Amino acid sequence: MSTFGTIFRVTTFGESHCKAVGAIIDGVPPGMELTEADIQPQLTRRRPGQSTLTTPRDEKDRVTILSGTEFGKTLGTPIGLSVPNEDQRPGDYKEMSKVPRPGHADYTYQLKYGTRASSGGGRSSARETIGRVAAGAVAEKWLKENFGTRVVTWVQSVGDVSIPDDVVAAKGTGWTREEVDRLGELVILKDPALKDETEKAFLAAADDDVTPAYRDCGGCVYTREGVKVNPPSDLKAWLSTDVVTLRCPHPETACRMATVIRKVKAAKDSIGGTLTTMCTGVPPGLGEPCFDRLEAKLAHAMMSLPATKGFEIGTGFRGTAMRGSAHNDPFVASTEPGSGKLTTSTNNAGGTLGGITVGTPIEFRVAIKAVSTIGQAQQTATFDGESTVLEAKGRHDPCVLPRAPPLLEGMTTLVLADAVMFQRTRLGGSNTIVDPELIAGGEAAVNGQASKKARRA
Repeated sequence: MSTFGTIFRVTTFGESHCKAVGAIIDGVPPGMELTEADIQPQLTRRRPGQSTLTTPRDEKDRVTILSGTEFGKTLGTPIGLSVPNEDQRPGDYKEMSKVPRPGHADYTYQLKYGTRASSGGGRSSARETIGRVAAGAVAEKWLKENFGTRVVTWVQSVGDVSIPDDVVAAKGTGWTREEVDRLGELVILKDPALKDETEKAFLAAADDDVTPAYRDCGGCVYTREGVKVNPPSDLKAWLSTDVVTLRCPHPETACRMATVIRKVKAAKDSIGGTLTTMCTGVPPGLGEPCFDRLEAKLAHAMMSLPATKGFEIGTGFRGTAMRGSAHNDPFVASTEPGSGKLTTSTNNAGGTLGGITVGTPIEFRVAIKAVSTIGQAQQTATFDGESTVLEAKGRHDPCVLPRAPPLLEGMTTLVLADAVMFQRTRLGGSNTIVDPELIAGGEAAVNGQASKKARRA
């Protein structure tokens, strides 16, 4: 289905090479200030053509609000959002009309519907996620204004290169979105003596821990393996116009990731990785046991994104090696307003207990596989079952991880906004938790509440 959410509902539309993609949002409260400027930043962060390490498809992804606002404020009616597909090249997929791409959804869509969009991936293309990101930006604005909620995703790993655990732990609640973008941006350095042969020489030098290869936003210079070195005396001559955005907020690791992606791209191949999302300012009391637990809704949202292959929250699979005495998060008194009486001193659970938010940060990770469409020749079969070799054309990312954070952030805010509104309908007001006195009273409060209900009946 193309609709997500119960009260805050989003329906996306469009295919990769049609005239436009977008979304219709239902359930946005009236009176919130909203213009395209509130939505565009996230779309710009996910747009193609950001650097030499992403797809060269040239899309500006400029959003237009079609309905649901007047004089810059929401009306409470459905909001229509549209983004044109300006750089369409359906001819790139002509040879694939008879051959399903290995690892892609061409075959299963044909199997299910008896037809498919043969230009690109149709609804299975990542272009579909534009509507999610745009709608998520609207949800995020509402959550931030009402609760101060912050959702940030960063690239945790690419292939076998990962940010060290101690670096992530030292950041506590993680980095800001601005830090993720700034710290994860690198300038590729090119030896002026090599002229146009720089990339060829870079790929040939397997274990070079001496030659400058990247410069970060702070002016520090690193080798291809992320080892910090002194900048060359003629640094200005080494600087290039190639700026790559990894969205990995640890420059040393970002350098190693960039090297991996450059190698993969040269081999006409692709690579996957993992992303970490951190949510702070999340109201307690969200989640609907048993089947719509908050983490279950998040898993649903993340696994609905293209190429996702895994989801874990808190300590995740690592937590299975821990004993209960170490994994349990002890309760302590809370000093945060609106968070209930208690919080936890650790956060191994990742922000939920019994599928309900505690008020502590929500932390989860998502695994994304390598892009299916690659330039290498692959042995496969036609739709008729005849053996053939496919060498795919088109413009595709060697690694989608650097462009993926807005996708996870968007889907996360959609889940949280819907969960808040669902909880508000239960309580009949603007709160997300019951009377604090009922929390403090424990068993007595539960019995008292039951008695009051009985008397009312």
